[in-house]
Amino acid sequence: MVIRVYIASSSGSTAIMNFLLSRICLYMIKKKQQDVLGFLEANKIGFEEKDIAANEENRKWMRENVPENNRPATGYPLPPQIFNESQYRGDYDAFFEARENNAVYAFLGLTAPPGSKEAEAQAKQQA
Repeated sequence: MVIRVYIASSSGSTAIMNFLLSRICLYMIKKKQQDVLGFLEANKIGFEEKDIAANEENRKWMRENVPENNRPATGYPLPPQIFNESQYRGDYDAFFEARENNAVYAFLGLTAPPGSKEAEAQAKQQA
C-alpha cells in the first residue's frame, strides 16, 4: 500500500496560484502540507508526494477522487489530500484529528506498528 499525499508546490503555474486564493491561504496550505509530510517522515511511513501545482494529471486525479461529501461547497478541494493507493483517506483536518487521537495508522488504512501508542490503544480496546 502506498500513501499518496496531494500537495501544491509554490513553483506551480499562475493559474494554480490564483486557485489557491492568496498568500495567506498558500502559507496555511504549506504549513498543513509540511505537518502531514513531516509526521509521515518522522514515523517512517512510506508515501509519495503528488504535486497538483506542477502536474495537471495529479490535479485532475485529486479533484475527481475526493468524494463529493468531502468537497467544499464552492471551488475545489485544497491540498493536502491523503489517499491510500486510490482510496480517499481525508484532508488535513481529518489527519489532524486522527493524530490527536493517536489513530493515524487507522486513518491511513495501515496496521499500527507494535509498541506504538496506537497499537497499545487498540490492544486495550480488544481486551
